Amino acid sequence: MAQQKEPVLVTGGSGYLGAHVVARLLRDGYAVRTTVRSPERAAEVREAVAEDGDLEFVAAELGSDEGWVEAVAGCAYVLHVASPFPAVPPERDEDVIVPARDGALRVLRAARDAGVRRVVLTSSFAAVGYGRKPGNTYDETDWTDPAADNSAYIRSKAIAERAAWDFVREGGPELTVINPTGIFGPLLVPRVSASPGHVKAMLDGDLPVAPPYWFGVVDVRDVADLHVRAMTEPAAAGERFLASGERAVSFLEIARVLARRLGERAARVPTRELTLEEVRANPALKDVELRYGRVPVISTAKARKVFGWQPRDVETTIVDTAESLARWGLLTD
Repeated sequence: MAQQKEPVLVTGGSGYLGAHVVARLLRDGYAVRTTVRSPERAAEVREAVAEDGDLEFVAAELGSDEGWVEAVAGCAYVLHVASPFPAVPPERDEDVIVPARDGALRVLRAARDAGVRRVVLTSSFAAVGYGRKPGNTYDETDWTDPAADNSAYIRSKAIAERAAWDFVREGGPELTVINPTGIFGPLLVPRVSASPGHVKAMLDGDLPVAPPYWFGVVDVRDVADLHVRAMTEPAAAGERFLASGERAVSFLEIARVLARRLGERAARVPTRELTLEEVRANPALKDVELRYGRVPVISTAKARKVFGWQPRDVETTIVDTAESLARWGLLTD
């Protein structure tokens, strides 16, 4: 095992990305503390990361001040990965926006008060690329307008990230922000998060027709890698970094990858896309309608230059997602 390095706090270690970040840090020899919503999650995380090393747990939630002083105490770095994600569209936009913004500020405030050196915040491409732009080409200089006609979740990511930058400008720890596109790849814990849930829905036959929507795909292992690199790289201070694969894909293209690579196991994946009229008839597909016909071109040149970062190819990531869902027994027979 590598010589132990400075202690790191990872928020949301029982989550999809959080578990991968914890596992990577332990492999790299860091002492890791992670927040969980309840102590019962600790055993699950230990089993998931399958790494020997210095790992401890603190119960803390983004909606409460309780536990955060203990969580950040003695840590040199904080990787703020945890973020609320609505399972269904909220009744009020504020039900998503307020927890995302206030949770990020709560973590940053605790980090500042504890003398943490740097916070790496997981934001999203949602904070970058949900505005109309000629050519639909996006890089880290772009911002989604929080007042634009987007879903509550997309607005929450832009609002929370802007609030974080405003906070550190007034005096706080160094801040680096990672803006991933749709995160796919193998699961370390037996719960299906948002993006892998799309693959599960296709394989289970719960998504019989594909939404006509193009988006970036990035592997969860590569996003974890980028967080750890961003934690200590001097050139990353005060910067944001897009994380995505080589090109955008559509739901229908993902379905075709599954059919080609999995054969009979993918017999229920969709074979056609919804029409624009069908999209307009479903209020839950508001974001799909707003971006109909738009294929984003997402630049990751900055991450590649600063970190030498090389993401996996999209097809490998999609297939690894499906195989992981099967191993966990999460697919419908």
